[in-house]
Amino acid sequence: MTNEQLMDALRTVDDPELHRDLVTLGMVKTARIEGGAAAITVEPVTPGRPLKDTIRSDIEKAVRAKADQLGEPAPTVAVEFTANVRTPQDRAKQASPLPDVKHIIAIGAGKGGVGKSTVAVNLAIGLARAGASVGLLDGDIYGPSLPTMLGLDDQTPHSEGDMIRPFESCGIKSMTIGKLVEPDKPLIWRGPMAHGAFQQLATQTKWGELDYLIVDLPPGTGDVPLTLAQTLPLTGAVIVCTPQKVAQDDAVRAAHMFQQLNVDVLGVVENMSYFVGDDGKEYDIFGRGGAEQMAQRLGLPFLGGIPINMALRENCDAGEPLKNFDDPKLRTSIETVVGRLAAQVSMASMSVGMTQPTMSITE
Repeated sequence: MTNEQLMDALRTVDDPELHRDLVTLGMVKTARIEGGAAAITVEPVTPGRPLKDTIRSDIEKAVRAKADQLGEPAPTVAVEFTANVRTPQDRAKQASPLPDVKHIIAIGAGKGGVGKSTVAVNLAIGLARAGASVGLLDGDIYGPSLPTMLGLDDQTPHSEGDMIRPFESCGIKSMTIGKLVEPDKPLIWRGPMAHGAFQQLATQTKWGELDYLIVDLPPGTGDVPLTLAQTLPLTGAVIVCTPQKVAQDDAVRAAHMFQQLNVDVLGVVENMSYFVGDDGKEYDIFGRGGAEQMAQRLGLPFLGGIPINMALRENCDAGEPLKNFDDPKLRTSIETVVGRLAAQVSMASMSVGMTQPTMSITE
């Protein structure tokens, strides 16, 4: 088998999320065969992807099939995945203030009380458990919740020059204004103050190299989402919504806000989707499936539903969200959303280019 024939074999291997072959996607960086051994290097489009084993298996099958076609013994196959991931940062028209962060994902909601911060925390931890390096920015500068949910009470902030070192817990890095002000102090911000506070948190934190930076936004369509879209090149946004109609109405506004800012909406998560009673029966308290139907109407991907779960609430209140992954059913629901989000990031990474929004103010 020649190197060219090896590449022909790889052209039959599709990425399981993008449904195009690895060669066309430019994911095959090197492919050589010598002495009955094939060495292949693949550059993924999404860090910490949970489907590497599938791709490796498909490559091995394709190479064996090519050998059978040529009437040769099957070579040994070594597949290596690089850590270099093509990102929206590479294509942004303006220089990013966070050049070492590969993907920036906003978590938004049209209204408060839908569990947006809970979803943001568990998505960040789920991505980290899948092998990615993850940061979580508490962009909800009016009501920061990460100090409680990540158990940061005993940690103190440290600075290096004009930069702040992020906190580290639960396998992720994080930053929240809740650890930079006095506890219980009301955060009363006018528009320009909110803009400045968020911008400092985002750009003056020493994040280092990250595969993902998850940004937990305040609810609504106000100053902070606009500042985020203006400041950082976003891979996209995730909308969190509960099933009932009143939550959907506001979630639609949030989706349209991101679209007007030229930010891709990566999908919708239905939180509090249903409740499982002690008898094991599932109860659709808020009308399960409402957010999924909304996503379909808007032409947006549905990333999955997360149930009302006593353990989820208890673990987050106790600052121990890693325990959410001890419950098999809860773990499955979270990891389903994480996997579908990773797939959408893959597709966003393959987009032709990015548009940085502009803002005009009229009297």
